[in-house]
Amino acid sequence: DLTGSTKMQAFADKFPDRFIQIGVAEQNLVTIASGMAAAGKIPFTSSYAMFSPGRSWEQIRTTICYNDRPVKIIGSHAGISVGPDGATHQAIEDIGITRVLPNMIVIAPADSIEARKATVAIARVPKPAYIRLSREKVPVITTDNTPFEIGKAIVCWNGTSPKVAIIACGTMVHRALLGAKELEKNNISVRVINNHTIKPLDTETILKAAEDCGAIVTVEEHQIHGGLGAAVAELVSQHFPVPMKIIGVEDHFGESGDPNELLEKFGLTVEAIVKAVTHVIRMKEK
Repeated sequence: DLTGSTKMQAFADKFPDRFIQIGVAEQNLVTIASGMAAAGKIPFTSSYAMFSPGRSWEQIRTTICYNDRPVKIIGSHAGISVGPDGATHQAIEDIGITRVLPNMIVIAPADSIEARKATVAIARVPKPAYIRLSREKVPVITTDNTPFEIGKAIVCWNGTSPKVAIIACGTMVHRALLGAKELEKNNISVRVINNHTIKPLDTETILKAAEDCGAIVTVEEHQIHGGLGAAVAELVSQHFPVPMKIIGVEDHFGESGDPNELLEKFGLTVEAIVKAVTHVIRMKEK
């Protein structure tokens, strides 16, 4: 019943022999996909992220990741910007529950062009993979010529002698760039990294940013626990500790409302990014 919402109807219309409607049964969806992968297929599954990987997590763990089957899980309508659907449909824990699984690749594309590249890329890798997609329209900030490689972050803004690295994923990359623009007006130079792959993490780019900039701010439309910020903190705390601030949803469920109003309420704004950058700069200078 979600083929319209997830835009899978377009695929079903074009390739009816390659589309299987499982219905309201996400546990069955991923388990059948695991069986197809075991038989040599490369299945893609699609549902709201709250239901897959949310509802189907145990089946993903046991039938897909445990057996290292190349099933590609597409979770749509992730984040609080789902809006009026409310907390029950707003997946803000999905990065945490997928990146903890052995063998799983986790990607949060910054825009539609990067989502297309990520889709092609995961099809070519014989591993389980999860792509997280939003519902609301997102500004296109990459081009067909922008490089995309699983596990390789992109430096998309690099000021002169940057004082802070802003590491973002998904819908928040655009806001990170807007934050960088505001900071430059105040002569605060930053580096913005589009960290589209949360797992495997680009350790080289992130540790270089920690060393070059001396402070990090992460931004994500996800809980601050278990997401991109947690992954970055796990890395830098062990190899190159620097002052750090994680911007995300701070241990709350979402709410029903206008997407932009919700982003404002939960502090996922340009203003919050600017404030966090100035905060970590003060921490670094102590």
